Amino acid sequence: MVLFICYNNYGDFMESIDTFRYIVGAYYGIREMDNYDLKEYVLKDIEEYIRTFVRENYIEGFDYKSEAEKVDSELSLKTKLQDALIVLPRVNASMELILLVKAKIKEIREEEIHNIDN
Repeated sequence: MVLFICYNNYGDFMESIDTFRYIVGAYYGIREMDNYDLKEYVLKDIEEYIRTFVRENYIEGFDYKSEAEKVDSELSLKTKLQDALIVLPRVNASMELILLVKAKIKEIREEEIHNIDN
């Protein structure tokens, strides 16, 4: 499993906390993909990815569990699924799942547009 380093628009390294949020957001996004039969396997891969990331980038005094709960409760499904598009290739997820995530994001966008028009 390959961990990745994210860059922001200025070319600087993003904080480990931000990367942790992306990975956790991806986990919670995939958890909502009920139409994918093999999601439990991907969730286990993402869980392992999170454990490895935390082990290699541990921040003393940071409450990882609380931050994960905050990501789950505060981020929209669309954002979590966008995070998943970043993480899924890193855990060697199937192209089928990636395409399902993209379709779900498109569906959410269309609903948002429809709601704006009404």
